[in-house]
Amino acid sequence: MILGASSFAGSLPEIASEVQSVELYMPKLGVYRNSELQRDILDTILDELSTLDLHTSLHAPYFADVPTYPKDVVVDTANMDDQSFRLIRESIELAGRLGSRAVVLHPGRINGDHDGAFSRMIGNLKSLAQTAAEHDVMLGLENKEGTDPGNLCTEVQELVRAVEEVNSDNLGATLDIGHANLSCGGDMVKLREFARTLAPHIVHVHVHDNMGVWSENYDGDEHMAPGGGIIDYTILREIKGYKGIFNMEVFSMEDVAMGKATLSKAVFDQ
Repeated sequence: MILGASSFAGSLPEIASEVQSVELYMPKLGVYRNSELQRDILDTILDELSTLDLHTSLHAPYFADVPTYPKDVVVDTANMDDQSFRLIRESIELAGRLGSRAVVLHPGRINGDHDGAFSRMIGNLKSLAQTAAEHDVMLGLENKEGTDPGNLCTEVQELVRAVEEVNSDNLGATLDIGHANLSCGGDMVKLREFARTLAPHIVHVHVHDNMGVWSENYDGDEHMAPGGGIIDYTILREIKGYKGIFNMEVFSMEDVAMGKATLSKAVFDQ
């Protein structure tokens, strides 16, 4: 099993000193200007990455309506235009170049039409899965937090349905245990069942903590260090046979160190 951290947690050398993998968070790598990929900046990052012994995953651009997210790389997978497809395909192409283990995608936004949004998302994901197949890349569709009612795929049944309807060897699920905890209202019995139900489709895992309830801070999606909230991380043992990355989506190397200790005790010490 492989522990990882998102690229916003620290410098690449710092991340390499603590874990075995880095998730390149494309919207916040500083590689886009006015929606255009700045390949010279990206190449500088990749040159540094090449000197380190790290696995990689990628987080593709997604929808966010918060001041900290760059507006020029917003992508709603239920409402994609040519620019949206280009942004996601650039992540897929980079993942193929790096031999990355997964590219994380967010599900779409409902925007008052749940069934229509879901149908459009499936069509878009089928197209992206074809691109992923061309580059030998695995896509991981992530469950979103149920404390934001505008999200698709907050419930495990809908995420499983989405993966099965796309029906591609190049698209599975990213289990985000922090988001799932919010969708389950902090109930560990429900959270364990969420993980069990999704387990056959999981190709990637996001790990962070919260209190399981809505708050004014990002709808409760606080991305605390594992161990800083209420999640019982032994639940991750329900993913039988999973050998992929457990990526910590946290914002500091102190949180990475705390999460590493929490996960090592809860998941790896069996």
